[in-house]
Amino acid sequence: MAKLIKDRSLVNDDWVWIQEVTDLQAVLQDDRDLILPLPFWLAHREQLRGRPARKAVWLASHELPEQLGEDVQGFDLIALHFPVFSDGRPYSSARELRQRLAFQGELRAVGDVLRDQLFYMSRCGFDAFALRDDQNPDYALTAFDDFREGYQSSVDRPAPLFRRRS
Repeated sequence: MAKLIKDRSLVNDDWVWIQEVTDLQAVLQDDRDLILPLPFWLAHREQLRGRPARKAVWLASHELPEQLGEDVQGFDLIALHFPVFSDGRPYSSARELRQRLAFQGELRAVGDVLRDQLFYMSRCGFDAFALRDDQNPDYALTAFDDFREGYQSSVDRPAPLFRRRS
């Protein structure tokens, strides 16, 4: 079973990330917890709502969280895909999901996720990280302690540093 970082701990990943789906019936008969692509969810949401497993969807970096509509609160997990580490659009989507859409479930970073990004991803609202295969998860856990303070407001600390000073 794959490992991931969740809530700043190393845990087993019991979700299956499905990157491409062609067979609706196979998905409906699969009792595992699946992370499905947004276009597949949007095309088959009525049938997929009846699956007994937990609900999850993943968004490509060009897909907007608003496309989830009212479904957003029905997901246990939303994954945001980083196709390359330099694509910053999922950071904005994470903040949008947490602050404007009030998503409370697991928000997972998937794809080209590197240790050096974890501190910043957590500030935007991510709480789970599926690291790229060449990353050492034990070493990656130290990333959350790279900095003591952030200057800007963020999901994890809404007040900027100058407002927090006493």
